[in-house]
Amino acid sequence: MSKVPTARLDKLLANLGYGSRREIAGLARAGRIVLDGASLDDAGARIAVTLDLPARLTVDGEGIDPPPGLALMLHKPLGVTCSHKEAGPLVYGLLPERWRRRDPALSTVGRLDKETSGLLLLTDDGALLHRIIAPKANVAKRYRVTLDRPLRGDEGAILAAGTLTLEDDDKPLLPVGFSADDATHATVTLHEGRYHQVRRMFAAMGNHVTALHRDRVGGLDLPADLPAGAYRVMDSLAIAAVFAAAELPGGRSYAPTCGCVVHLVAGADDATASIDDENASKGI
Repeated sequence: MSKVPTARLDKLLANLGYGSRREIAGLARAGRIVLDGASLDDAGARIAVTLDLPARLTVDGEGIDPPPGLALMLHKPLGVTCSHKEAGPLVYGLLPERWRRRDPALSTVGRLDKETSGLLLLTDDGALLHRIIAPKANVAKRYRVTLDRPLRGDEGAILAAGTLTLEDDDKPLLPVGFSADDATHATVTLHEGRYHQVRRMFAAMGNHVTALHRDRVGGLDLPADLPAGAYRVMDSLAIAAVFAAAELPGGRSYAPTCGCVVHLVAGADDATASIDDENASKGI
């Protein structure tokens, strides 16, 4: 049986954004920190960081935020950005103010550009982030596309062939899953993440994307009851769903090749997961 990790109370709460260690010590002395119904007046005490800690440890009567290992799914609305390099409000402004002071900090798993809405993952677990965006993990992303002009009818064959090249990029795209929903709406599934890929690949086929929405990452769907601008803490099942087997164009199936194993760690309601790679993803 694995050993339960422990942490100093002041360091744990400081890393969660509750204040400096000195401020945490003041909270403890004032009886404002309670563990299992009993006040903790020693901010230097070591406590077991268990899965249920947010329900057992309170500050001013409220359960603490999830410890490091946090993963979120967020329904990104239009008009907010994932990068300081892009003008406009950041997605982090949609989160509780204290969460913006966490250490390690929350980061987006890849990016959605300002004019793209939909499912966006965030985590403070660097290993999990890099595992999801690593090409060998084969984590596909599905998008609902609205187009300026009617589809020609040959887009599916072009995208499935794996020969389409983008402007200023000589390397052909990997095969893209495609289905036409009606004359000006389509669904595409990407198995790589090039800069503004969906918009650029339709431009290469003589069309223009007027609206773009991501509704799936891997095997994880954007919950129908999660409104734009809202987020949800991911449990172990949600994280495992990201790495679920999927299907390539042409009916060929794949499963993750990275040897992904979900390890439960201290986290939110159920658990978050730490999944023992590299690379970076770009805005779509």
